[in-house]
Amino acid sequence: MKKELKLMKGNEAMAEAAIRAGADAYFGYPITPQSEVLEYLTNFAYLKTGMVILQAESEVAAINMIYGAAGAGKKVMTSSSSPGISLMQEGISYIACAELPCLLVNVVRGGPGLGTIQPSQGDYFQSVKGGGHGDYKMIVLAPSTVQEMVDYVKLGFDLAFKWRNPVMMLTDGALGQMMEKVELFEQLPRETVNGIEKWATIGKTKDRERNVITSLHIQPDKMEEINLHLQAKYKKIEEEEIRFEEFAMEDAEYMITAFGLVARICQKAAMLAREKGIKVGVFRPQTLFPFPYKQIDSYTKQIKGILDVEMNAGQMVEDIRLAVNGKVPVEFHGRMGGVVPSPEEILEKIEEKFVGVPA
Repeated sequence: MKKELKLMKGNEAMAEAAIRAGADAYFGYPITPQSEVLEYLTNFAYLKTGMVILQAESEVAAINMIYGAAGAGKKVMTSSSSPGISLMQEGISYIACAELPCLLVNVVRGGPGLGTIQPSQGDYFQSVKGGGHGDYKMIVLAPSTVQEMVDYVKLGFDLAFKWRNPVMMLTDGALGQMMEKVELFEQLPRETVNGIEKWATIGKTKDRERNVITSLHIQPDKMEEINLHLQAKYKKIEEEEIRFEEFAMEDAEYMITAFGLVARICQKAAMLAREKGIKVGVFRPQTLFPFPYKQIDSYTKQIKGILDVEMNAGQMVEDIRLAVNGKVPVEFHGRMGGVVPSPEEILEKIEEKFVGVPA
């Protein structure tokens, strides 16, 4: 299959991208608003590439299937939505310690609890601060369009194998359900990056000894050695893999920070502000880990204030405040429960917080 231009729903475009990325297997369990991923793959994946698709008996089972298949050096993926990802946290911690590559997708819905099936960004902390036990990090990608949902599948697999680390795509229910024009990349062969990985658990052969992959290490000295190795790897990831997007920041006097879908809305708010003579720009982290602290800090000599906008009670805003370290005021505007902010209300907040116009 060559590159194609199609109109697709976000979840289905992401599933098609997994097929075209040459994924070996998908293990998952249905939960709204991401059930179309499993449905699409079930209908098309095996016929196109022979990709294995299995609906597990639960999210706990699915993540442990990912652990096993990733340990065999296979290119594997799962997806779920907030409560389902919560159930996977123990397995994700195991995978991170074992240094296994895989792609995990969270199509976030409103919480806490079972919450609502409407979109949210309430899983930021869970994703970037290590939702499971221990000191580990996932690489976290935050798409803002259906096209990026496609592109980040391929990027996610590439980063996972480059760093031998789980990668999470943090999207949301609105992006998963909306339809947009996407360019699909050409079909890649269904094989891992370097054929059979040297670390894979494929058993002993005449050319190699058997490998053992585990996250259990009883001796504290050994466990500390592994932790130090992991922290050194995360430091290198922070040096090499930061990604971000800037909108109208060249002459901006005020900065809006946002990720994912909300960043698109904020761009419209910035345009409305400029129509009123208020110079506003938008800074969007595309990687939530590693986070662009230095890049945000570099604007503190230029701007007078930052408005962070999220679909939660205030999560990424803590990293924004760490980035600027008190050099400029940081205000927050959040919507919760599945409510999506409008450009007009964001503009009102800019005027209220920074320009002195009452709401």
